[in-house]
Amino acid sequence: MPQDPGERRVTVTGPPRRTGRASGYYRPRTEIDEQTTLGHTYVRSLMRSQLRAGLAALAVLGLLVGPLPLLFAALPDARRLEWAVLGFGLYAPLVLLARWYVRRAERNERDFVRLVEDR
Repeated sequence: MPQDPGERRVTVTGPPRRTGRASGYYRPRTEIDEQTTLGHTYVRSLMRSQLRAGLAALAVLGLLVGPLPLLFAALPDARRLEWAVLGFGLYAPLVLLARWYVRRAERNERDFVRLVEDR
């Protein structure tokens, strides 16, 4: 039977689609996007490093602030000393601790991005 002139056969061509694995190219970002075990391991390593930084900051904070009630209880009638310690003696170390934590967290994220970035 002859073909109907309205029906034409069309061939569609295009560039071949290659996945990162088929071409031998390793892409950690793809592993993370596809939520594979390796991608989960990458994200978990970032979370662990952030948790370590947070726990370190919390420990230093506890060592700075924790003994203060004992110190204030040992020194009766030292209201001015309490305000001086809380207002001036504690403020600078807390600011430095917060600055250290933010810089550490940003460095962890930069290292993670550098790790999973396309090469």
